[in-house]
Amino acid sequence: MHGFIPPERYYPYLTQTDIEAIPDRANTVILQPIGAIEQHGPHLPLAVDAAIASGILGAALEVLDSDIPAYALPTLYYGKSNEHWHFPGTISLSATTLLAILMDLADSLYRAGFRKLAFVNAHGGQPEVLAIAARDIHLKYGDFCVFPLFLWNVPQVAEVAEALFDRKEIEWGIHAGGIETSLMLSLLPDWVKMERAVFEFPQNLPQNSLLSMEGRLPFAWATQDLSKSGVLGDATIATREKGDRLKAALVAGWVQAIGDLHQFEQPHPLGTMQ
Repeated sequence: MHGFIPPERYYPYLTQTDIEAIPDRANTVILQPIGAIEQHGPHLPLAVDAAIASGILGAALEVLDSDIPAYALPTLYYGKSNEHWHFPGTISLSATTLLAILMDLADSLYRAGFRKLAFVNAHGGQPEVLAIAARDIHLKYGDFCVFPLFLWNVPQVAEVAEALFDRKEIEWGIHAGGIETSLMLSLLPDWVKMERAVFEFPQNLPQNSLLSMEGRLPFAWATQDLSKSGVLGDATIATREKGDRLKAALVAGWVQAIGDLHQFEQPHPLGTMQ
């Protein structure tokens, strides 16, 4: 059942007695890996985002200091993927369904005495939903620290990506391109069909404009607007060596991040203003 996750860090393997015996549940970090089941072009499996979330988190937990209490929940494989539903294979939850699942999950963990929950998300189509969930959970339970985190945002990754890929691939190769394909060659090489890899970037993108696909001023899009193959990027340049370097950077970042989650204290005002 645990897959990539170390069995001793896998929440479902605990008994109720184990949970009762955790000495400091309030500072125990509960990690919810979140992915998607959606098309990733002709060469990658549907489970890319879920595999990356659980694979990187599992590798980080393998080397995490044993004194840091942290457990991974089962990966949430389904996400909000309706931008890909024009392509075969995609399974999507609605935003309201995903939000309801996350809220119910938080209720259960709070009742069990946990006070730190991190959503470790690897799918770019749903950070906004996770941010809403995190805010609403914290407003419901003021002492619940909730973190809507995007797996790729640890700072160690940027330097490695810039050394391995050109600016176009980093900016526009956001789905099943060279970066994701390389990482999948490191995590699940038997399920990558490189003989089918394609090169496809969106055409007629705004030039010399403040507007962009996923920048500060984005426009709404569906994958079929931008790609015939379902790929956004150059999958043909992917290699396992690049994937191994990306994985190492991601794992280092998440070891640090989990440690920071454990140490985190909710900020509070200094006191009543006079």
